[in-house]
Amino acid sequence: MTSEVLAGLLRANLVLAIGVLAVMALRVPARRVFGPEVAYGLWAAPPLAAFASLMPARVEDDAPQVHAFVAALADVSAPALAVWALGGALVVAALAHAQTRFMADARRGVAGPAVVGVISPRVVMPTHDGAYTDEERALIRAHEREHVARSDPRAGALAALLQALCWFNPLVHLGAHLMRLDQELACDAAVLRRRPQDRALYAKTLLKTQLAAQPLPFGCHWPAAGLHPLEVRVGQMRVTPRFDALAGAVLVATSVAAAVIAAWNLQPPAPRPGELVDLWQRQQRQPVTSVMLVSLPPRPAVDKPDR
Repeated sequence: MTSEVLAGLLRANLVLAIGVLAVMALRVPARRVFGPEVAYGLWAAPPLAAFASLMPARVEDDAPQVHAFVAALADVSAPALAVWALGGALVVAALAHAQTRFMADARRGVAGPAVVGVISPRVVMPTHDGAYTDEERALIRAHEREHVARSDPRAGALAALLQALCWFNPLVHLGAHLMRLDQELACDAAVLRRRPQDRALYAKTLLKTQLAAQPLPFGCHWPAAGLHPLEVRVGQMRVTPRFDALAGAVLVATSVAAAVIAAWNLQPPAPRPGELVDLWQRQQRQPVTSVMLVSLPPRPAVDKPDR
């Protein structure tokens, strides 16, 4: 049993890594042609494909009872799962520590702008006066409310949990970083679609905003980490998508469906359950007969003569 669990986790990790590589290759062309929101939507494919790889596999009559890869993991499955769980627990502890530090700064009024929380997200703004003008604060709040409306904090939390579950996979950590950048670009595009007249002020506010001092694993903070992502966000404001949102939605749906189907087919086939095999074989050898049960009325009692 433990070897099957380990094989499933390794297969899901492989599918997740392949999915991240595919999105990394498609995200920039998709952003240029369809816009940032379509590029961000592509990130739904890797986790859904990984989940599909864990679904019940297709059944074939000639499939082996135990696959060679599962048998090869039999001797190392228990220690490997223990190490896997320990590493995941350490990553979760590090993420929780980072979240706690950020929330402590938020209570002191020195953190943000950001959206914090997964179940009930809320906007966090620095409390010191003079940091932003009223117009800039309005744009920042519109940006953060867009994150809440799109359920971006939940997507970020899922990415953080995948980082903990796949802590040894560098592609998962890289994919989480790029997903957060595409998330910010998509949010920028959504805000500017409603406020096209504020494009220059929005860019100025982006450059004015200071980077968060502490990482925020479970939430969305206004800037992306590093100078290059800020340049990307400002530069993206000058790009006009070539196709409309409907064509982009079709691309995302097609990509996600193809990734899910390919991941499910990547699984080795499962054997038919033994009882079903025996029943199927008996049905092939013996003719099918029908039995009809007829209920008869009870026979009347007969009195015996007295002697």
